[in-house]
Formats: sequence, C-alpha cells, structure tokens
Amino acid sequence: MALLLCLLPLALALALGPAATQAGPAKSPYQLVLQHSRLRGRQHGPNVCAVQKLIGTNKKYFTNCKQWYQRKICGKSTVISYECCPGYEKVPGEKGCPAALPLSNLYETLGVVGSTTTQLYTDRTEKLRPEMEGPGSFTIFAPSNEAWASLSAEVLDSLVSNVNIELLNALRYHMVNRRVLTDELKHGMALTSMYQNSDIKIHHYPNGIVTVNCARLLKADHHATNGVVHLIDRVISTISNNIQQIIEIEDTFETLRAAVAASGLNTLLEGDGQFTLLAPTNEAFEKIPAATLNRILGDPEALRDLLNNHIMKSAMCAEAIVAGLSVETLQGTTLDVGCSGDMLTINGKAIISNKDILATNGVIHYIDELLIPDSAKTLLELAAESDVSIAIDLFKQAGLSTHLSGNEQLTLLAPLNSVFKDGSPRVDARMKILLRNHMATNGVVYAISSVLQPPANRPQERGDELADSALEIFKQASAFSRAAHTSVKLAPVYQRLLERMKH
Repeated sequence: MALLLCLLPLALALALGPAATQAGPAKSPYQLVLQHSRLRGRQHGPNVCAVQKLIGTNKKYFTNCKQWYQRKICGKSTVISYECCPGYEKVPGEKGCPAALPLSNLYETLGVVGSTTTQLYTDRTEKLRPEMEGPGSFTIFAPSNEAWASLSAEVLDSLVSNVNIELLNALRYHMVNRRVLTDELKHGMALTSMYQNSDIKIHHYPNGIVTVNCARLLKADHHATNGVVHLIDRVISTISNNIQQIIEIEDTFETLRAAVAASGLNTLLEGDGQFTLLAPTNEAFEKIPAATLNRILGDPEALRDLLNNHIMKSAMCAEAIVAGLSVETLQGTTLDVGCSGDMLTINGKAIISNKDILATNGVIHYIDELLIPDSAKTLLELAAESDVSIAIDLFKQAGLSTHLSGNEQLTLLAPLNSVFKDGSPRVDARMKILLRNHMATNGVVYAISSVLQPPANRPQERGDELADSALEIFKQASAFSRAAHTSVKLAPVYQRLLERMKH
C-alpha cells in the first residue's frame, strides 16, 4: 500500500505531460529526491519543496517517499515544513516561490544561499574575493554558517591568525576550477580542488544523499554568473593518508595493526579502491576472551576472515545512513548498518565510537566491539549462540568439548533444545556413543529436530575415538524434513555435503 501511495504523485506528474516531467537524461538520485520533495510541496505553490526537519535539531532533508510516510529519519521523528526549492524565492503577495533567484557572481551568491560566514572569511583574504567576483567558471562547496560555528576554537584561531595562507588555502580547497552540477557528481569520483590540486572525494548514494569528503550536500546547484554554489554541512579538510597509514599512526589500533600485518591485508588497505573499514580499537579486542583472541591470531585463515568481515566494498559516510540497509563485506557476509539519531549502528548495536575518518582510499569508523564471522568461530562458539545449547552442554559432559573447540574439521549434528522438552538425559556410556554419532568431518553445525540413533547392528566404538558413522548418520538425517532447518548462524548446505560424502 505504501509503495502504491509513493507512486501516485509520480503517476500524476506523468499524466500532466511535459509540463510536469520533461524528457531528458536519467535524473541522479539527488534530483529524484528533490523532485519528490517538489511534488509534495506543489499544493503550496510553484517551486515549493517539502522538507523534513529532525525535531530538536537544525537538520533538514529533502524527503523521499519512504521518509514521507514514516515521518522519521534515523528512527527519530520529523516535522514537515515547506520552503522554496533551490534556486527560487518568494514574491510578496504571491503564492509559493515564483521567482528565480537573481543571478549574481559567486561572492554575492554565498550570501543568498546562507553561507555568509564563508563570505566573511573570503573578505579577509586579499586574493579570493576578486576571483569570486571576476570572470571564470568555478564550483564552491560552501560550508553553512552552522558548519563554521561548529569548528573548535583552536582550529578557527589557526585559520584566522594567518588569513592569506591558512584561511586562503582552506577556502581554495572547497573550490573547483570549473562548473560542476549534481548530475555530474558520481559515486566514488574525485574532483581536483584549487588547493595544490588536492582531491575532493564525492559520493552520491542511491537514497539521494550526496557527500563531499563525507560532508552532506544541503542545497545544491545555486547558479552564479561565474559558477555554481553547493551548500554543505561541514568544513572539509585535505586527505593525505590511506587506510593502512592511518592504522599505522593511531595508538588505538595497536592490536589491529599487528593483526593486519599478520594477515597480509596491508597491501589491500594501502592500495587503490574505496573501502569502509570498521576498525576495531584495542578495547574491542580486549573484550573477547584471551583464549579466543589468541586462537584467531594464530590461525591465518580465521584471522583473514575476521578482518575481511570488517571491510565493506565501498566507502560509506555516516551522513549517508538515514535508515537501515544491508552492506556486503569482503568476507561475503552482510552487515545491517543503521542509525539511531546521531549514532550509527551495526547489527542493531551502537558500537561506533568515532566516524568518518577519511582516507585516500575510503573511510574509517572506529568500533568498540569485534564482528566475528561464523567462519572464524569454533563449533563450540558457533553452537553456543544458537538454539542447541542443551546439546552442547551434553557434549561437554561427555568429554567431547575439545573436539568442538580445536582445529579439527568436524560436522556437528546438534539436536534443537526443543528435542529435550522432557529434560536433559543422563550422560552415561551409551549416551557418549550416541553423541559421538552426531559428529563427522567437515566443520559445520546443523540443527536437527531429533536425536539420531546409530544402526542397531553397529559394533561398540572405543570411548576415546570419534564415531566413523558419518554416511549412516547423514542417510538417517535425510529422513527428517527439518534436518537442515538452521538459525541464521547455522550452515544451510546439508544436501550439498551429503552428495559429496556419497562419492
């Protein structure tokens, strides 16, 4: 129903013909969201956009369909206001925003779009205002007044104490020596700034959010006679280090540094690309048992799996997260990335302590908890997190826990807790044999809905050896429709394993 409601305004616009939707190249995600905001605001007059404001903050967003009906961003309530769409202004006595903003030079346009502090700092330099008022074609990503006000006193002092070097360089870094509109701002691209040709990193996300060095684009495409102004929510700074170099210089990554070196992933993290590293701090490593940490650090395959589970395949700035989404890691797993107010969440947990540390090849978010994939866990650890905990306790009582926590490649057929609804059985010699018949080779956990009995004519096994009845057990397991019924953390490849064992 919500999807149908979302499509109605667009359908109406299409029905109205060329006046409502003009033919042309496909619109960018930002332009599509802006179009939706314009459709929601059209009842208030021409060129009016609906804007969602987070209650209790000054944060505003053009609204997409989902946010419009939910009335929430990052789980927080919003209020709808109606403002002039970018490039338009009100006329006294007329409805909506019928007039286009007057076309002025870049310097004058800064004041029109709400970046008067940038205008003020431009005045303090000797060279920049004449450039902004003169000929040419420039793009400026202008920090809002609030963005300048959020800088620390120390940073501001360093800028204004040397206006013709530090401040001038900082402002030039926000500029590009050509006109660049939002349709040209492609995900993962780099623009060459007017400060030492340093790169500015652009990300244009499917939800319509555009970031500039992880600063969010607030209002875009304000045309000037000599360029274009885009308003952003943060003062940006140059990027000089890659992800590996940041790991090397930060004290809080001492354990991570050693782990990356041991895994050989340093080549990846210092190379080309655009990654997101959820970087575990020293404290994150300290939260897991020392025995578990030592086991993973001593197992090259498990260590690489662990680290790959913290690396996303694309750069993800915090400002791009306005609702939950699933993101794939280099390990092939998916992480649920979301937000709750100003906090980012991973798999529902607010474990990110520092966000948007930019690198030349991506972005780093500090996390205070390890994200250990199933492939880096022992069978004992994996099963303990599922609904087979009673069976695991029986394996421990039978003296088999060392097999489940060592380096052996075993397959464990673990009965679900519901199997033991009449209580846990006593672990005697017969039960030990029965439990060993639930273990075979491979290194996978299956949750099954019954206890599997070995063949009646089977000779007695020695008490200190694992049963060699894998194929018989698997043949018997195939009779249960829920033999491969597993939780999210349990393996779904029962049939494939059975076929392999037959050959």
